[in-house]
Amino acid sequence: MKALPVIHFVLGLLLAPFLFGVINRTKAFFAGRRGQPLLQMYYDLWKLVRKGAVYSETTTWVFRAGPVVSLAAVVLALLFVPAGRLPAVAAFGGDILLVAYLLALARFATMSAALDTGSSFEGMGASREAQFSAMAEPALLISLAALGRHVHAWSLSGIINPLGPEAWRGAGPVLALAAGAMAIVFLVENARIPVDDPNTHLELTMIHEVMVLDHGGPDFAAIQYGAALKLWLLGSLLVGIAAPVHTGSAVIDGAAFLGGMCALGVCVGAVESSMARLRLTRVPHLIAGAAALALLAAIMALR
Repeated sequence: MKALPVIHFVLGLLLAPFLFGVINRTKAFFAGRRGQPLLQMYYDLWKLVRKGAVYSETTTWVFRAGPVVSLAAVVLALLFVPAGRLPAVAAFGGDILLVAYLLALARFATMSAALDTGSSFEGMGASREAQFSAMAEPALLISLAALGRHVHAWSLSGIINPLGPEAWRGAGPVLALAAGAMAIVFLVENARIPVDDPNTHLELTMIHEVMVLDHGGPDFAAIQYGAALKLWLLGSLLVGIAAPVHTGSAVIDGAAFLGGMCALGVCVGAVESSMARLRLTRVPHLIAGAAALALLAAIMALR
């Protein structure tokens, strides 16, 4: 049983890029196309790792350190995230704050590298990233705090592991509101539609992708892999809250968790196929809605 958290952590490192394949194949299905292979991101990462990196003369060590620091912060944060009933590798009271700060560190490293290029486009993307993330972080923390108040625990493993079908029967409104807030935060933090379009090539409308235009080779591979891990990390929290499964068998619970992650990828692909990206002026309203849901969940948990 002690090896289960390590197995979950390793599976997260290995399967995170696969989630992008599920999303892309779902979008291709809605568009009537065959789409990319499910393992396409693995091929892309391998191709990027074998390439060389080119650095502008205007950049400093900040630009080179950005992808490394960002990836390291996300990997470290993944150590504290459980997979449904499977506990995390590490846990302590208040680790929800550490995970939030590690994600903020990863974001800060990416924005610093973008600003270090001296590009006005990348600076514009960093500014948007800072604005939207500053609004999304309170929704993330408040929703987790509401769940922590409900189960009387302040670590991610202590919050997610006890959840199950019986928790939904006893505190369905709190879990539903927290799950709704987490779903919006999931889309915002991962720069997915309706907040951002990861497949666009218009610099004036991009947020995350415009910040990494000057990265290439292994640096860009680290950024892409870090984005996949962040998608897996936040997706694990969302699946653990919205679709908790507890059968008493670690194998069945683990399989249910992986099925939930694949279902989440299908849902993201369906959302991106059925609606367009919001105008930038509308995005704060969406994030404010997530904060309102999280705050309402906290108020109900305090009753």
